[in-house]
Amino acid sequence: MTSATTSHTEVPHRGLITVSIMLGTIMQVLDTTIANVALPNMTGDLGASQDTINWVLTSYIVAAAIMTPVTGWLSDRVGRRELFLIAIAGFTVMSMLCGLSWSLESMVAFRLLQGVFGAAIVPLSQTFMLDINPKERHGQAMALWGAGIMVGPIIGPTLGGWLTETLDWRWVFFINLPVGIVAFLGSASFLPRIARRLRGFDFFGFAMLSLGVGALQLMLDRGAEVDWFSATEIWIYLGLAITGFWVFTIHLMTGKDTFIDPAIFRDRNFVTGLIFIFVVGVILLASLALLPPMLSKLFGYSTILTGLVMAPRGVGTMISMILVGRLVRFVDARILVVAGLSLTAWSLHMMTGFSPQMDDHLIIVSGIVQGLGLGLVFVPLSTVAFATLDPVYRTDATSLFSLVRNIGSSIGISVVTLLLTRNTQINHVDLSAAVNPYGAALKSLSPAAAAGDPSALAQVDQLVNAQAAMISYVNDFKLMMLVALAAIPLTLLLRMPKAAPAADGAAAME
Repeated sequence: MTSATTSHTEVPHRGLITVSIMLGTIMQVLDTTIANVALPNMTGDLGASQDTINWVLTSYIVAAAIMTPVTGWLSDRVGRRELFLIAIAGFTVMSMLCGLSWSLESMVAFRLLQGVFGAAIVPLSQTFMLDINPKERHGQAMALWGAGIMVGPIIGPTLGGWLTETLDWRWVFFINLPVGIVAFLGSASFLPRIARRLRGFDFFGFAMLSLGVGALQLMLDRGAEVDWFSATEIWIYLGLAITGFWVFTIHLMTGKDTFIDPAIFRDRNFVTGLIFIFVVGVILLASLALLPPMLSKLFGYSTILTGLVMAPRGVGTMISMILVGRLVRFVDARILVVAGLSLTAWSLHMMTGFSPQMDDHLIIVSGIVQGLGLGLVFVPLSTVAFATLDPVYRTDATSLFSLVRNIGSSIGISVVTLLLTRNTQINHVDLSAAVNPYGAALKSLSPAAAAGDPSALAQVDQLVNAQAAMISYVNDFKLMMLVALAAIPLTLLLRMPKAAPAADGAAAME
């Protein structure tokens, strides 16, 4: 491209580029949740125990979290197009090797490398979507990109469950092979070459950020298994995380040629966008982590039925993203974000009315509303967060955007799971105290249990367990509703960009 007046409309094969990079993106995002339901089936084949099999998830999450922030430097050093091709190829090969794993050690090693290669795919795909579209079409581009990011985790468990039940758990990984090949060939054929920008590598800054991110992810992932802060292991992870983040922050503010340019954080829209995407990460994946076990244990739904009941959530997300991709050009993005957060809070309020005796109507309706709300937040947020940022920082910024979203998801899942476990125990004690052999409650509930019938007492205990768990789920939904409402005032920090020429990102592709 020869001049700043060159329009993005002249980027050849924009549609084919979009299809190629979105295939790679959906493949990577699906893999964060698709393997979860296959873990019980892997245990026997890999000779693992119930405790050690979780390292299949942990190794992937930690590796991806550590490698995500380095995407900007690698893309400058290797080339943005070249790094994306390496990431797609490496991720696809590692997926195949995961499916061929013969032991727990080999699976963990391949999953770790899968995380290393896959870390760059999401931030680079977002960067490409912004680069190949003119500024006035950034809203539509982010709508398409966001659809892949947000719908992937919703259909992942369902697809994984279906593949595991009908074929074999190995197909959870083999399914990536045709998708990865098509994404690689399309990207290799049509992605534009972008000039490299050589810059030194701040190894100390990278090491400290990696220490902080890696230790935090290990703490969040391992906490539930070892009873959190009653275990020395968790205290060690916490100390390492605080040390890593603290030293990295000081180094960022005082060092020269740091790993991440501190100028990125001078953009108010981007910083506010990071806060918002953290909240979106908490609400999206925390609610997705709660619903499948609730529907399975309390409602007796199968994996396939659970997926069908949750599918309308993805439909709601797709509908809102299609609409908001066009609305964001004419409606103040801050209004859309407020509307989205309000809808999300309303859906969570609806979810506080869940009970074991209800049918699936409220689950479907609340899911659709929540999907609509999160879509309304995600698209304008992804657009405005980068609207006033210099395109030079775009790849570093998208890497941080993905990292903060993933950390928000991990923290959200850990917090709601911890609260669910603790509150279920507390609620069980409280309910059991009310249902005792000497009170009227037990006699009215089950005369046979009051008379000491063991089978009747077991049924009452099962009922108490279900009610205790349901109250805990409702409390978690209420907490997430408050988080969504608390985020609404942050929209005041967002500022709308001034109108700019359509070729604002042309420099990024010269």
